[in-house]
Amino acid sequence: MTAPYTTLISAEQLMALQASGQPLMVFDCSFDLMNPGAGDGLYAEAHIPGAAYMHLDRDLSDKSGVADTASGGRHPLPSPAKFATTLRRRGFNHAMQAVVYDRQGAQYCGRLWWMLKWCGHESVAVLDGGLPAWQAAGGAVATGALPAPASEGNFEAHTGTGAPVRGVQDLAGALGHPGQTVVDARAPARFRGEVEPLDPVAGHIPGALNRPFTDNFQPDGRFKPAAQLRAEFEQLLAGRPAASVVHHCGSGVTATPNVLAMEIAGLGRTALFPGSWSEWCTTPGLPCARS
Repeated sequence: MTAPYTTLISAEQLMALQASGQPLMVFDCSFDLMNPGAGDGLYAEAHIPGAAYMHLDRDLSDKSGVADTASGGRHPLPSPAKFATTLRRRGFNHAMQAVVYDRQGAQYCGRLWWMLKWCGHESVAVLDGGLPAWQAAGGAVATGALPAPASEGNFEAHTGTGAPVRGVQDLAGALGHPGQTVVDARAPARFRGEVEPLDPVAGHIPGALNRPFTDNFQPDGRFKPAAQLRAEFEQLLAGRPAASVVHHCGSGVTATPNVLAMEIAGLGRTALFPGSWSEWCTTPGLPCARS
């Protein structure tokens, strides 16, 4: 049996895995932040045959307003139990290798990669280069909606051993402490507070470093080589320990490619602040900086 893929998988490796008959489920996370209804249409237009669709707002966030969400912000994390129910309904089992992809530079499928790690499932990998890389490699595509699974899966969430999480009060309590390094994945203009298209306050968390998530990719949409990613993150951190890093973005979605990139680079698994700037800037009493 092939060893599990835990960071990236190439299109060719996915094809071989499909041919091997090993337990596998592929998830399409294509989405458009400015047009949330477009994701379903993108999936129906073209997807990897057999891939299940996971919608950012419906499946990877909990916007119901109930009190059991696992984070704040514009894209609150669903409770682990609710997320596990969603996966079971897709037919997902513990024994399966999960492969996640989108067609937007891993900015949405990275969320599912991280959430599965958060819930204790290590056998999950991002399809490097997404659907464009799959098609360029000659991979087949299907159209239309996917039929419901024949049977419910057995997935259960086991938090506490997977991806580390920091809440808004955790982050605020350690602000300025040398044991915490905040890394912001948003575009430089948003980080500096020059523009803010989505949240009510512009700026950034005081002391944060800026590493736009788009800096992790090559022109063809694949992640940069591990050695290059390592060198770039070490330059950014300037001697700060990798283990001190807490990633965030606008709402906890596009920070996940930075988490993945540091893992690819051999710098270990770093923490995520899921509520991100959207939670920070709306929490009374917390400082906001501009530069």
